[in-house]
Amino acid sequence: MTKDKIRDRLFNNLMVTGGCGFIGSNFIHYLFKSSNYKGKVINVDKLTYAGNLQNLEDIASDYDQRYVFEKVDICDAKKMENIFSKYQIDAVCHFAAESHVDRSIKTPENFIQTNIVGTFNLLELSKSHRDLFKIFHHVSTDEVYGSLGPEGYFSENTPYRPNSPYSASKAASDHLVRAYFKTFGLPITVSNCSNNYGAYQFPEKLIPLIILNALEGKQLPVYGDGKNIRDWLYVGDHCEAIWKIMVSGRLGETYNIGGSAEMENILIVEMICDMLDEIKRDGKKRRELITFVQDRPGHDRRYAVDFSKIQKELDWFPKESFKTGLQKTIEWYLNRPDWVENVKTGSYMAWVKEQYG
Repeated sequence: MTKDKIRDRLFNNLMVTGGCGFIGSNFIHYLFKSSNYKGKVINVDKLTYAGNLQNLEDIASDYDQRYVFEKVDICDAKKMENIFSKYQIDAVCHFAAESHVDRSIKTPENFIQTNIVGTFNLLELSKSHRDLFKIFHHVSTDEVYGSLGPEGYFSENTPYRPNSPYSASKAASDHLVRAYFKTFGLPITVSNCSNNYGAYQFPEKLIPLIILNALEGKQLPVYGDGKNIRDWLYVGDHCEAIWKIMVSGRLGETYNIGGSAEMENILIVEMICDMLDEIKRDGKKRRELITFVQDRPGHDRRYAVDFSKIQKELDWFPKESFKTGLQKTIEWYLNRPDWVENVKTGSYMAWVKEQYG
């Protein structure tokens, strides 16, 4: 299998796993509204707590000839085989994953099943349909690299040192994907991204949790001293990067995707409070809601990625600054009270109570 860069890699029946989740649904929006893709999208999602069909209502109605949804668990190999055959799948963009670190500490077995076994099933099916298959893109995380000190960046050659059940399961899936390229010649690419934020993010993650709690006058929980640092990537920029990799990335290669926006958690919380105070102008000082809580076990101190490879090879760079991206994100949640209300199910509220009291 050549490692030469392939321009304009073409495929017609793209399976997107986890397409009802945060990044997956944004990617499907990108495919139909911002990319040059003209084929079909087959969205496979088992609709866990974080999967939401409402994320794609407009796509389902506006592109009904090119968009299909299948409610299937990727761990069910037989049902997945039926989908591969039925739609003649020739490309996969693999988002489906359990992704919340806190949940992985409490129930790691779910992460092993979906993130490792599910990925294995997809690789096996892609291999068995090799005569049609063009590309398997695996979406992963910078958390597989472990924790950084105050200086330096993760590169694509940084050794893996995962510190949570979540990141360990993603590391295992990354290795499986690479092995299927090396051993079987399966055409694959991998991306490891920094923290995403934007529309449709389930409010267990930092930014939407803080936005919604601040709007409701609830405590704003911050782990430890709040000085853990993450690099933040606007989800729209991430989707563009993934598409460039799928179409033009070198086979067998990994690409880091970053946002050039390193921020301490406490500073993000304060920014959200200040922006909401400015928007609402109701006299409330939302910083007073900030509450420091016991730190997460094994909480990595800093993540930051060197994404010069994708800049040089594919001419990609993040367009959204953190400030403008955060403003867009806050406005989206303010303008979508229906979506917010629908995701706040009993299971979500029970999780918040258990996690933060």
